[in-house]
Amino acid sequence: MAHLDKDDYRTMNLFLIGYRCTGKTTLGKLLASKLGLKFVDADRMLHKETGLEIATFVRRRGWSAFRKKEMDVICRLSQSNGQVIATGGGVVTIPDNVTTMRSNGLVIWLRASVDTIRQRMLVDNTTAESRPSLTEQGALAEIELVTKEREPLYKAAAHLSILTDDLTVDEAVHAIIKMISVHKQAIR
Repeated sequence: MAHLDKDDYRTMNLFLIGYRCTGKTTLGKLLASKLGLKFVDADRMLHKETGLEIATFVRRRGWSAFRKKEMDVICRLSQSNGQVIATGGGVVTIPDNVTTMRSNGLVIWLRASVDTIRQRMLVDNTTAESRPSLTEQGALAEIELVTKEREPLYKAAAHLSILTDDLTVDEAVHAIIKMISVHKQAIR
C-alpha cells in the first residue's frame, strides 16, 4: 500500500465532527500542522464574524439563527481545499451541512465517552462562553441525552471515526493520519 504524501492532503478538506470536548480543536491544530494544512475552527470563525461568543449569539438571536450562520460558514469553508476544519458539535443536525462536508472532504467523527466529555468540560474554562446549554438541564447534565440523540447523525455523516478517550493527542493524530491513508488507498 502506497503512503500518501502531504500534497495528497492539499486536495481535500478534513472535517472533524463530534460532541463538545471530543478533541476537534486540539487534535485539529496538530493534525493540520503535521500535514502542512491550514487549521480552521468554524465556531471561532463564526465568533470573529459576528463579534459575539457562541453563548451570547444564541441568547440574543436563538439557535435557529446560529445554525443558519453555521451553515453559511461551512459552505464558505468548503469552497477551498487543504484545510482541517473543526466544526461545532451540532453541525450534523442540519442535513445540508452533512451533504456539504461529505462532498468536499473526509468527515472524521471524534468520539469520547460521556465520562470523558464531562471530565474535559469541567477543566475547560471556555465552556460557559463557547458551549451554551442545549437543553434546560444545563451543560453537564445534558451530555448523555444529547450524545445519544446525535450519535446516529454523527455515524451517518462520518467517513471515519476514532475513540479519543484513552489516546494522547499525538497518538490520536497518528491514528487519524493512518486511517485517512488507508481510506484514500481503499477508494483509489
